[in-house]
Amino acid sequence: QVQLVESGGGLVQAGGSLRLSCADSGRTFRLYAIGWFRQAPGKEREFVAAVTRSASSTYYADSVKGRFTISRDNAKNMVYLQMNSLNPEDTAVYYCAADLDFSGSLRYAQASRPDEYDYWGQGTQVTVSS
Repeated sequence: QVQLVESGGGLVQAGGSLRLSCADSGRTFRLYAIGWFRQAPGKEREFVAAVTRSASSTYYADSVKGRFTISRDNAKNMVYLQMNSLNPEDTAVYYCAADLDFSGSLRYAQASRPDEYDYWGQGTQVTVSS
């Protein structure tokens, strides 16, 4: 069973960078697509990025495209979200989530929906100051 723990959040100045990590202690991590979502106060949880189980595809929200990079290391049961050129609008709690990906070809329409995912971490706070 997948157990996800996020880390790497913190306070950073605008224009700075952070790298978030999502660690899993389960035995079948390689079978799951992993998504990153974020939620700011008063807003709905929104899609940030996702990667299929073998990293054959990656997806990004328009708001982060070109600034954020998702990657995974299945041998280490780790997924990363490199965040560059951060701005205050990126301030949110960031969550990683796992979706059992039978085909290995999860499409954007599914990968970008929170209700697609089966497991969620507790989140890590990212605060970007101006």
